[in-house]
Amino acid sequence: MSAPVGIVGAGAFGTALAVALARADTPVHLWGRDRAILSGSARTRRMPRLPGVTLPAPIMPTADATDLAACETVLMAVPMQTLGAVLADLPLRPAHLVAACKGVDLATGRGATATLRDMRPDAVPAILSGPSFAADIAQGLPTALVLGCADDAVGAMLQARLATPVLRVYRSTDTIGVELGGALKNVVAIACGAAIGAGLGDSARAALMTRGMAEMMRLAAAMGARTETLMGLSGLGDLALTCASPQSRNFALGHAIGAGSVRPDATTEGVATARAALDLAACHDIDLPVTRATAGLVAGDLTVENAMHALLSRDLRSE
Repeated sequence: MSAPVGIVGAGAFGTALAVALARADTPVHLWGRDRAILSGSARTRRMPRLPGVTLPAPIMPTADATDLAACETVLMAVPMQTLGAVLADLPLRPAHLVAACKGVDLATGRGATATLRDMRPDAVPAILSGPSFAADIAQGLPTALVLGCADDAVGAMLQARLATPVLRVYRSTDTIGVELGGALKNVVAIACGAAIGAGLGDSARAALMTRGMAEMMRLAAAMGARTETLMGLSGLGDLALTCASPQSRNFALGHAIGAGSVRPDATTEGVATARAALDLAACHDIDLPVTRATAGLVAGDLTVENAMHALLSRDLRSE
């Protein structure tokens, strides 16, 4: 049997990745902070965050960080805003660290691979992103992701390590593009959810998706990303998925805001990313009207009506 892969974060997505790898006979050490939940999962082979799914035998749930010492590759399936703090707490010394989170760190304005590189300079950083829901992966439904790693030889090794018969992994050396596509689409998904929740219709959603995609590409290009990356799985692919499904936490949050039924949830990744994206845009002198409207919505500074008026009343121009 091959060496185990470590997964830090026993939430829905981390557990789903563990299930997918274990079904392909890869041993997995699945780490989480809650000792009671993890010890219970070791006995019952169930995880509360992913109901209805049985953990295959190759998965070892654990709350003991020393169990990760045998893992040369560790996936960080934790929220982007806590990634640095989790890395600071864990005594990890893997050869390869793979971020399985989407966002931009609000405090530093940096993406996941830069955070990994800063916190663990001896490990090769990478990021796994793309259109995927935890439930689909856990059920063994066909899913395609992209592995971003600046070192293409390491990327090829990780690609082979993480791919399964139903989890297809592409690779890219454009880590900035992979990161920003996965992060910025969450902002657009909130906007689309708000439009649908407010009853503005599918045409409005299509307009927001299209203009939001244009904003994603402008900011990513200014930061050194390649256009084709944003047109791939981690950009357009993920945008299409999250802007159209209530399974997306970001779309669901926007929908609730548009319907007037909930206050913004600051733990949803797109909330912090909207603010971080505006800061990055200011540094590069780029106008992001959809992002700015979304940031106003989640901050409670704008209503959906105000946000839509701000977008529709802008000067007419060529596309």
